[in-house]
Amino acid sequence: MLSRLTRPQALAVLAAPIAALLATAGFAPLPFSVAQPGLTANVLGENRGAQVITITGAPVRETSGQLRMTTIEATSPDTRVNLPDVVGSWFDTDRAVMPRDSVYPSGDSVKEIEQYNREQMRESQDEATRAALGYLDREDDGIEVTLELADVGGPSAGLLFSLGIVDKLNGDGSGGDLTGGRVVAGTGTIDAAGAVGAVGGVPLKTQAAKRDGATVFLVPKDECSDARAELPEGLRLIPVTTLGGAVDALVALEKGTGKVPSC
Repeated sequence: MLSRLTRPQALAVLAAPIAALLATAGFAPLPFSVAQPGLTANVLGENRGAQVITITGAPVRETSGQLRMTTIEATSPDTRVNLPDVVGSWFDTDRAVMPRDSVYPSGDSVKEIEQYNREQMRESQDEATRAALGYLDREDDGIEVTLELADVGGPSAGLLFSLGIVDKLNGDGSGGDLTGGRVVAGTGTIDAAGAVGAVGGVPLKTQAAKRDGATVFLVPKDECSDARAELPEGLRLIPVTTLGGAVDALVALEKGTGKVPSC
C-alpha cells in the first residue's frame, strides 16, 4: 500500500540525500592541482651554493644585474584536492587552480613524474645551450656549458638559460650587459633553433618575479593576455617569440634605442 507525502514531507525526504551527496562531493578528490608563486633563481649567479651556468673553452664576462627564471609550486601529484580547496583558491590571488594533467603527466606515479620532470629539465638545458651557441655562431668553437639548478624540473627555464649563456659570453655585443643592471625575470621553453614556447602558470610567475625584485618580465607572446590579467604593479612585460627577439628587446631597453615590444 502506497501513501502520498505532503509537499513539506517530500522536500524533507529529498533534502537528506542531497545534503549527503553535497557533503560527499565536498570531500571527494578532484582532478586539480592548487598552485602558488614558486622560487626564482638568478641564472647569472649561484643557486644553493652552486653556479647555475659554468662555461669552459671561452672567456666569460663579469655580469651585472640578474636574469631570474621563475617557477610555480603546485600540490604534489598524490595530494587530494577537494571542493573546499578549489573554491578557496578561486578567491585567493596568490593561488590558482589548474587541471592536474596540465601540471603532471596523467596516470603516472610520483616517482615517474619526478623522473619525467628531470628529463624535461635536461633536454631543456641541452636545447638552451644549442640555441645560445647557435645564436652567437659559436657552436663549433669547442665551448662547453654546464647548467645546474637544484630541485627544479620541467622545460620552462629554457629561455632564461639561453639568455644567461649569451650574456656571459657576449653581453649586449658592445661591452654592456643584457640586463642593463636590472633584475629581469621571465619564462618560456626554447628549442635548438631559438624558438620560444608557452609554459603555463604565467600569472603566478609574474608574482614571484615581482616579489624577488624584478622590474621586467619576458613572456612568451602567446601568453600575453594571461600575464596581463593579474600583472603586479611596476612589472613591465616584454613579449618574445625567439631568443634573438629577446636579446634585441633587452638591448633596446638597455640602450634606450629602438622599440621595445609590449603586450
